[in-house]
Amino acid sequence: MIAAILACGLGYAEGAILSRHIGGWQVISWALILASPLTSLIACVTQPSKWQLIQPSAWIALLYVAFFSMMLGFVFWYRGLSQGGIARIGKLQLLQPFGGLALSALLLGETVTPLMIGVGCIVLLCVLGAKNAA
Repeated sequence: MIAAILACGLGYAEGAILSRHIGGWQVISWALILASPLTSLIACVTQPSKWQLIQPSAWIALLYVAFFSMMLGFVFWYRGLSQGGIARIGKLQLLQPFGGLALSALLLGETVTPLMIGVGCIVLLCVLGAKNAA
């Protein structure tokens, strides 16, 4: 888990720095190209035994996540990080769990309990405390 956190943090910071020079869409495109051998291997090893059992809604969700969340989202994210500063704009991501909870309640009718909001607040305070202590 610690290695994953460090790798993600490094990826965000390096992506923001690179996007100043070559643009956000090139950064995420190159990251996807460089990661494709490993992700292709993982996809081959973990592929489903029967492809026809995969629902169309699952394919649509995959396309949405791949294009909007990953590709298009990172273009704007890297641009924001490079223009506003990695540390300052990176703090916006601390609000992401609350946005996710709000969207799940509004769009999907999910129940958001006070416990969920409380845990989100505790995580937010822990991250802010860790950043201030560092």
